[in-house]
Amino acid sequence: MAVYVVMTPPAGSAKAEDTTFVRDGFTWLGFLFSPLWLAWNRLWMAAVLTFIVMAFLSATGEKLGLEWAGSMLSLLVSLYIGFEGQNLRIASLRRRGWREWGVVEAGNLADAETRHALETGEESEEQPALPRIVPDASLARPPQTGMALGLTHTPGRP
Repeated sequence: MAVYVVMTPPAGSAKAEDTTFVRDGFTWLGFLFSPLWLAWNRLWMAAVLTFIVMAFLSATGEKLGLEWAGSMLSLLVSLYIGFEGQNLRIASLRRRGWREWGVVEAGNLADAETRHALETGEESEEQPALPRIVPDASLARPPQTGMALGLTHTPGRP
C-alpha cells in the first residue's frame, strides 16, 4: 500500500476538489527525467538548478577525462531527485500556503481520495437529479396488427 500526504489549499479555496494528494516514496519519472519532472510539477528553481548541476558534472567529468565519473555524479543527482522529489513538492506547496492535513494509506489514488472524503465527512458537489423523461403519446408508434414471423395474411381467417 502506498502512503499519500494530503495537502489542503489555503483558506480562500477550501473545496474538497482542490485537495492535493502527494504520493510519498520514490518517483521513477523524477529519477529518469529529473529536470523535466521538476518543471512539470512547477518546481522551476529546482529544475533549473538540477539541469545546471547535471550539465556541470557531465562537462567537468568529460574535461578531466573521467566521463564515467561525471555520469555517475549526474546519476547521483537523479537518484536524489527520485528519492526526495515528492518531499520537494510538499515543501513547495507549504511555501505557497497549503497545509498538511495528514497521511492516508491506500492502494491507489482513488482509494486515498475516498478514504480522505470518508474521514473528513466532505462530499463533493452532488449531481442534480436528471429530469424525468415522459414519452409523448402522439409520437409513439401505433401497435402493430400485421403479420408476425413472416407469415402471410390469409383473407377470411383471423
